[in-house]
Amino acid sequence: MASAALTSKGQITIPIDVRRKLGLKPGDRVRFVEGANGEYILRPKTNSIMDLAGIAHYSGPPVTIEEMNETIAQGWAGDWSKER
Repeated sequence: MASAALTSKGQITIPIDVRRKLGLKPGDRVRFVEGANGEYILRPKTNSIMDLAGIAHYSGPPVTIEEMNETIAQGWAGDWSKER
């Protein structure tokens, strides 16, 4: 059974065998999930689509919904014709 000591700053080092089993790498985040009996479960935090908010920057003129839909339709139609 793996164990770790708590520092005065409230930090712990997750033992290497636990990190390997959880697939954790430096910089990864973890969640502490409270179980029904008051125990806590350590789980890797998977990214949400919301974590991508603001990652892409567009500096061109505003585009209308209609223009977006038309471009999507043209792209889909082009992909569809390539498959046949």
